[in-house]
Amino acid sequence: MFTQKPFLIAGPCSAESEEQLMSIANAFKDSNVNMIRAGVWKPRSKPGNFEGKGKVALQWLQKAREISGKKVCTEVANTEQVELAIKYKMDALWIGARSTVNPFTVQEIADAVQGTNIPMLVKNPINPDVELWSGAVERLLKAGITQIACIHRGFSSYDESSIYRNKPNWAIPMELKRRYPTIPIYCDVSHISGRRDILADVAQRALDLDLDGLMIETHPNPDEALSDAKQQITPARLFELVDKLIIREPITNDTAQAKIDHLRQVMDSMDAEIIDLLAKRKNIGEELGLLKKENNMPIFQPERWREIIESRSVWGKKNEFTDEFILRIFETIHEDSIKRQMGQFKSD
Repeated sequence: MFTQKPFLIAGPCSAESEEQLMSIANAFKDSNVNMIRAGVWKPRSKPGNFEGKGKVALQWLQKAREISGKKVCTEVANTEQVELAIKYKMDALWIGARSTVNPFTVQEIADAVQGTNIPMLVKNPINPDVELWSGAVERLLKAGITQIACIHRGFSSYDESSIYRNKPNWAIPMELKRRYPTIPIYCDVSHISGRRDILADVAQRALDLDLDGLMIETHPNPDEALSDAKQQITPARLFELVDKLIIREPITNDTAQAKIDHLRQVMDSMDAEIIDLLAKRKNIGEELGLLKKENNMPIFQPERWREIIESRSVWGKKNEFTDEFILRIFETIHEDSIKRQMGQFKSD
């Protein structure tokens, strides 16, 4: 099912009415949309908001499939939902971010789909933990599911200055792709963006990184949507956005490939030098730790840490690196140094 690239999944955040889904089905009938999505059960962060129409909406999705000729999918979070979705012949099911974060929930779903081989889509957990995401994939594989795709929807953050609803942290899906090179990864552009004005930029970035498709929330009247109104777009806007995307193709030019291979070799050499420098820095850090131990000094020196961040940020700006990038690098280096020095303090 997930063989076409780029694979396009679109539809409303929530199945709100039969009229809404029929409107989407008619709009998608002659389009390049591969699958219609709609949430049937929509538990919200707080009770009292719209939480989906439940079983009756599965019947609407069936009609949407008949009208459009497209496959349909919905989210499931427990055994009962899986059984109902299969009963109403959904073409695929997805596990949401709030479910992926909980191995007990994922295992319940895996047990429920065992023996069915229904295609499954797995969204990343809400926190940037590739092991949880990978674990969900493994549980489905052990349940005998052979048609699996993953959905990158970004990660929750308390950073109110971010332009994203959920930070993309592209390194996480790239690592998952390395672990499972045959499993497609689609980008849930809507949940990363959280707003319409940056949907196209996020979609293009996903394709530039060679993700295998897109999921974009589409609604006949986005401003009137009962959930996630700000990130949904009309079918007309969807088609316009998709038409403008640049699809990257594999290199067929031998000269260009030779240049790329050369540059990669240069980068490999530089990476080896970086690791050698890190090893030398590690050795100096361990020597520093022994001096702290001999002189009964605390391991962590706040003033020194502030000095490191301030000076490295200045050096980084001179080379067009952001403060955030420099901070991430030196937090990792500093954390490793602290751990090594703590080990020295514990040893006799």
